Amino acid sequence: MSLLSIDVGTTGCKVIAFNEEGKILAHAYGEYPLIHTRPGWSELDSQLVWQKVSDGIRSVAKQTQKDPIEAISVASQGEAVTPISKTGRILDHAITSFDSRTTGISDQIEQQISKLEIMQITGVPLSDITTVAKLIWLQRKKPGIYKQTRKFLGFEDFIYHQLGISPVAVDYSLAARTMAFDILNKRWSERMAKVANIDLDLFAQPVPSGTVIGQISSTVAQDLGLSKSVVSVTGGHDQPCGALGAGIIDHGHAMDATGTVECIAPAFTEPVLNQAMIDGNFCCYPHTVEGLFVTLGFVSSGGVILRWFRDNFAQTEVAQAEANGQDVYDLLLDSMPEEPSPVMLVPHFTGSGTPTLDLNAKGAILGLTLSTTKSDLVKAVLEGISFEIKHNLNLLALAGVEINEIRAIGGGAKSEKWLQLKADIFGKNVVALDVSEGVCMGAAILAGTAIGKYDSVREAVQTLIHPKKVYEPDPQQHQRYLGRMETYTRIYDAIKPVTP
Repeated sequence: MSLLSIDVGTTGCKVIAFNEEGKILAHAYGEYPLIHTRPGWSELDSQLVWQKVSDGIRSVAKQTQKDPIEAISVASQGEAVTPISKTGRILDHAITSFDSRTTGISDQIEQQISKLEIMQITGVPLSDITTVAKLIWLQRKKPGIYKQTRKFLGFEDFIYHQLGISPVAVDYSLAARTMAFDILNKRWSERMAKVANIDLDLFAQPVPSGTVIGQISSTVAQDLGLSKSVVSVTGGHDQPCGALGAGIIDHGHAMDATGTVECIAPAFTEPVLNQAMIDGNFCCYPHTVEGLFVTLGFVSSGGVILRWFRDNFAQTEVAQAEANGQDVYDLLLDSMPEEPSPVMLVPHFTGSGTPTLDLNAKGAILGLTLSTTKSDLVKAVLEGISFEIKHNLNLLALAGVEINEIRAIGGGAKSEKWLQLKADIFGKNVVALDVSEGVCMGAAILAGTAIGKYDSVREAVQTLIHPKKVYEPDPQQHQRYLGRMETYTRIYDAIKPVTP
C-alpha cells in the first residue's frame, strides 16, 4: 500500500509515493515554464501542468506496483485559478500570484468595503494578488472567457477535476487564498461575491482538508496506471500542508521552511483578525488540521541568496568542494566567524515579503570595509534572512500570535550552524526534523488518515515525524543579536528613498 502526494508549485510539480511508515517509495518531478506575455505578467499553461503531473503519476505508479497506490492528495500554490468550460475544457492560462496586471484593483475594492471588514470575513489582507482581483480583471479584459467559464479552479481542485472527480471540491485552506471565502462560517462569502460581482457557483465546493471526495474515473485510472479504486482526498494550500508535514498540530508551534523563499507558518486555535495583522500583511486562514488556523510570514529571497553568493563569489569553494566530495554550502558555512558579522545584508533581492510586501524593494549590503571577508558576507546572508523572519515574529507577537517552538524543514534545516544561528536570533528553540519533503508528507498524512491507515492526524504525526535535534538559543549571543536587530529594523525605511 502507498499514499500518493502531489505538490503543484509555481515552476514545477512533485509526485511522491509514501508507505505507511513515511518512507518515500518513488519520486517524480516535472518542470514547466512561467509564461510572460508582457512585462510583469506571469501565467501557467494549466494543460502543461496537468501533463507534467500525469507524467509523474504514471512514473510513480509504475515504480510502486508492489505497493499499489490507494489514495491521492494534492497540495498547491494559492491564488492562481484556471477557467474551465461547461464541457470541462481549459479556456485560458492561470494567472499566478505575483502577476502585476491586477495592480490598482485592490484600491477600487476598498471603495466598496474596508480592509478590516475583508480581513474579518476572509482572513486575507486586501491586495492585488488575490483570486478576487484576478477575476475582476478577467471580467473587464476577457469577458468572453469569463462568460464561458463554468468553474474557476485552483490547482488543487483542478487536479481533482482532471482525475475525474465530480462534483469537484477544494479544501478550506486553498479556498481561503481567494479572498472570497468566509473563514469563520466555512463557506463562500456572499458579501465578497457582491463586492466583486462574482457568482459563487463558479467556485468548487469547499470541504475540510482530509475529506474523501470520490474515486478517480476508470478512464483516467487506466491512462495513469492506477487502480480504479484509488480515492482522492483533499489536501491544501502548500504552506499549511508543509506545516502539517513538519508536525505543526498544536497552538504556539510554527514551521520554518527554508527554500528559495523562507516562510514561517505558526498555528493557533483562535482566529486573529485585527488591524495589526492587516498592517503586517499577515493572513489568517484554516490550517489543514481541524480546529487550527495559520498565518504566514515570509522572505521572498531566502536560500536563493546563498545560491546567488555561491554562483558569483565562491568559485574557489565550488572547485574545492567538487574535488573533495564536499557540499559547497557546508564549506562556506564552516568558514563563518563565531561572532555576529560586522556586515548587514537586507535580503530584498526579489522585493520584500511580509510585512511590507514591497515588490520594488532592493537588496542591500551595509558596513563594507577593506577588512570585510568572504566569511563575513556568508554570515551576513544567513543573518539577514534570519533578521527578516525575526522581524515577522516580533510583529506577529504584537498582533497576538503566540509562538513557543519553531520546527525547521527544507534545505536550510540540514545546516547545524544555520539552525543554531536562527535559535540565537529568534530567542526560541528551533527543532530540526528528519523530513525531506514536508509539503508532500503533509498531504500523505491527510490521505492516510482519511482512508483509515492512521486513527487521527495526531497519531500520524507521532508515527511519521521525529525531531532530530533541538537547538536552544545561546543567551549571550541572543543579547548581542537583539542590539543588531534594533539596527536592522531601521534599514528598510532609511534606504527606501534612495533605492535605485
